[in-house]
Parts: sequence; C-alpha cells; structure tokens
Amino acid sequence: MTDVRRTIGRLLQAPENHLGDAGNAQARTARRSFMGKALAMGAGVAAGGVAAAQNAAGDDAILTLPAHSKSLGQPVAAVPYGQPSKWEGNLLRRESPGLTRVRQASVSFTPLQGLFGIITPSGLHFERHHQGWHDVDPSQHRLMINGLVREPRVFTMDDLMRLPSVSRIHFIECGANTGAEWGNVALPTVQYTHGMLACSEYTGVLLSTLLDMCGIDRKKARYVLAEGADGSSMTRTIAIERALDDVIVAWGQNGEMLRPENGYPLRLVVPGVQGVSWVKYLRRIEVGDQPWDTKDETIHYVDLMPDGQHRQYTSIQECKSVITTPSGGQTLLDRGYYNISGLAWSGRGRIKRVDVSVDGGRNWRTARIEGPVQNKALTRFNIDWVWDGGNAVLQSRAIDDSGYVQPKIAQLRAVRGTRSIYHNNAIQSWQVSPNGEVSNVQVS
Repeated sequence: MTDVRRTIGRLLQAPENHLGDAGNAQARTARRSFMGKALAMGAGVAAGGVAAAQNAAGDDAILTLPAHSKSLGQPVAAVPYGQPSKWEGNLLRRESPGLTRVRQASVSFTPLQGLFGIITPSGLHFERHHQGWHDVDPSQHRLMINGLVREPRVFTMDDLMRLPSVSRIHFIECGANTGAEWGNVALPTVQYTHGMLACSEYTGVLLSTLLDMCGIDRKKARYVLAEGADGSSMTRTIAIERALDDVIVAWGQNGEMLRPENGYPLRLVVPGVQGVSWVKYLRRIEVGDQPWDTKDETIHYVDLMPDGQHRQYTSIQECKSVITTPSGGQTLLDRGYYNISGLAWSGRGRIKRVDVSVDGGRNWRTARIEGPVQNKALTRFNIDWVWDGGNAVLQSRAIDDSGYVQPKIAQLRAVRGTRSIYHNNAIQSWQVSPNGEVSNVQVS
C-alpha cells in the first residue's frame, strides 16, 4: 500500500466536449492558471507542503460558516423526482459530432471517466438507436410469442409483471465499442473510446419461463428471433441454448421502470452478448429451427476478416478492461500519489484478475478487485501509483474465470486485421507526458 500521507496528486478533468464554447474558453484559461500555480509551487508541492503554502493562516472555507450553514434549506419533496446537483451538470452522455448523418440513428456515450463503482445511472446509460426512440404507452404494448410452440400467446405488461421475476446485474456493450481504434488512435477520451458501455440491475421475467408457458418444442427449436417495435423493426437471432439460459425479458432497470431511451416498457437482456441483441421495445419472440439472417445480421454487426470473409453471429463480448482515471484528456497537476481506477468485464463470466502497467506493458502489478464481482457484469479495480513527473504509459489487462487474457492490439490485429468495426477488446494505452497531460496512444 502506498503511503498516502505523501502528496496526493490533483487531477484536472478534461473540459473538451463537456462544455459549450464559452465554457471551453473559460476552462482553457483556468487550466493555464492552474498549471502555472502548480509549477510555481515546484518543490513545495513534491514535499507535501501544499496546504501550508496556499494559506498559512488556514482555509477560510472551513473557518467561516457558509450561507447554507446559517439558513433553511429546500423543503422535503421540493423536487418530487430527484435530480443531480447543478454542480455536476457537465457529467453527461454525449453524442460524437458527425458520427452519423441522421441523429435518430446515432450513439451517445457514457461518461465513464466520472463514474464510481460498477452501476451506471440510468440517465447516463449510453444510447444506440437505429431510428430514434419513443415513449411507448405501456397499456397498449404487447409481447407475442409464436413459432415452434404449442400455444402461441400474447402478453400484456400486466401479465408479464405478475409472473415470477428476477433481478440481476449485467453489463451491456455495443459491438462497435472501441471500433474506431482498430486502425489507429482516433478518439481523445475514454468517454468516446469505450463509452458505449453500461452496467445496470435489470428486473424482469426469464425468457425460459415464457417459452415454457407457451410449450416450446424442445426437439425442433434451435433459435429464437427477437423483434422490436421501433421504426427500424430491429430483429436479432439468438441461439436457443442462450435463450433458455439467462436471458431476461426486462421492464425494470436500477430499481425503477426502464427509461424510454433504454427500451421502455420492455426490452431483452442478453447477458454477455453485444448490445444490438438486447432488443428494445420488445414486441415479439419467434421460435424457429434455423437462423433468420436478418438485415442487421448479414450486412451489419459482422466482422470483416483479413481474407475478405465476414464472421457472422460473433456476438460474445470478450474479456476487456480500461483505465478510466487517469485517462485521455485529463491532466495530472502534481507529482505524487494517484489512485489508478478502471473497469473490467467479460461476456463469458466473472473477472478473475486485472493487472496494471505504468510503463507500456514491460512490467505489471496486480490491481485490487473491488466487490461485488458479478457474472457478466462490470468489475471495478484500483491500484496505487506515485507519479514522478516523467513519461508513463498506463495500461490494464483483464483475465476472466475461463482463463482468457485480454490481448494487445498487435495480437488482435494479427488475427483480425485492421478493417473491422466490431469487437475490439484490445488493451488500451494512456500516455502521461511530463507536463501531466494524458493522451490516447497505441502500444503494440
């Protein structure tokens, strides 16, 4: 354990793409001012005398009571549905400008750099829509199950919510997460490199329960087709073994109903599988004996291999990790102690170990795994680090309970080439420069 009685380094969050034009200008000015003060402190900072150097007479913010300590606050239930503090207004999911021609078929990214633990707040959960989102009237929504079943049925939301339910924590990751990094460094911050990722507690009924209620033909059934009620009629084929395992027809997320952007009132939860299979606004499940080869299974969400062939139905999200702080766009203002923190996950099971390197992979140390460690869920890791003011390259490498080790980018490219879009689970590298700025780099 590093002695945290020494100087604890300060981290300046990245202002870019978190503020408007005026805010960005103000942030740049603040950064220059802040860096100037840090440099002026010099050896005093390294020696741990920051507080005394800043204010020998004491900190007025603690010695003088603020107005809120001498007055009445807001009444109970002044805000009937609680909202984040106004001081946290820059922590937002954000769309990447110019990513798509039509915003209804676009992506917003989770601000991983500003989150703690493993649960993603529902309001910060990334979005991926193919034709926009809707706020569907639950009283009019229906789920039909047909195909190779003895008794096709139509369920109302009330029908579904009266059945035996389960609540489980799982991650969801878009198959294209980190896809822009296949060829070379493309994006500056972890929000954009890895932000098509979230983890929630989902509540619903197991799909296996519904299929049993309808009398699934277990001899002939090989696949199910999940269909959404959005404008794109998103449809996905899922193998019957998975459908009967841990797939959930979910209405709840993080203790409340799903948000409209996340599929309200009903979505499929397919643990460990790329997010496109987690069909939102779920309206139909058809049981069949062969894959459907729908539009989004033949021309999209396929892996282009070096020999020109496409890998199809490669839906598992392999073991992966990323350091979220310090990470791209942030600035280390002091030499001294930092807590390196990040997330690890695997579509095949639980995270067993995470190793961290600060020298580009030459040497590794095992990080602390913070509980709970759930099956097919995000896992938080932390490790102590003392920055000496020199160059550093931060990396994390996850290992799951199947023994799979997260690969280097060169190892992945040796098999998959550089023309892919999907399923990039390579080790991410963040370079720390002597001036403290953190940037996205690739280390083979």
